[in-house]
Amino acid sequence: MKFGPLDIGFQCNIFPVLLKGALMTLELTLLAIFFGTVIGLFIALAKISRVRILEFIGGIYTWVVRGIPLLVQLFLLYYGLAQVGIELSSFTAAVMGLSICGGAYIAEIFRAGIQSIDRGQKEAALSLGMSSGQAFRRVILPQAYRRLLPPMGNEFITLMKDSSLVSVISMTDLMRTGQLLNSSHFKPMEIYLPVAIIYLILTTIFIYLLGNIEKRLAIYDGD
Repeated sequence: MKFGPLDIGFQCNIFPVLLKGALMTLELTLLAIFFGTVIGLFIALAKISRVRILEFIGGIYTWVVRGIPLLVQLFLLYYGLAQVGIELSSFTAAVMGLSICGGAYIAEIFRAGIQSIDRGQKEAALSLGMSSGQAFRRVILPQAYRRLLPPMGNEFITLMKDSSLVSVISMTDLMRTGQLLNSSHFKPMEIYLPVAIIYLILTTIFIYLLGNIEKRLAIYDGD
């Protein structure tokens, strides 16, 4: 069945294949969010640490990773490391690249959020007999999380969209699936339009879920 220039029947036939690629995109995004958040938290703590070497390492990490395009980082991980004898699967290289890159941006979000809390809060916690670690976990971080959520949500959505770049290292995600279908059938509109719609649906779901989390947190905090 055709609707104008579009072959709707063809789109229905390729939808299951695109859905499989979308599930891979979702898996990559969730893994990148998890590992990127862990990396980001440690790098943020290093950057605000009073230990000069940790502060230096954290600063170098964010400077280097944010200064090099993700596409170049993926090439270095997948093709560059293979040249020196370290061969990574496309899946491993994709997760590493997205996590490392996302971690640098998440680190800056954590750092800004933590440093936005008044220093008097920590001093008050220390005066009550808490250690620095306890003051951070029980006083600083609980106050910072609401400020962190909106920019973190934006970064998570960016990671999902940036995951389309892993197609360049033969990772069969949603974008790569579309490319392979187009190389076989050469119907770019019929193929890339549903690809775009699926990406839009995925990002919309993320936005909806994050919005609900923000509302729930506002209720719990009595706003």
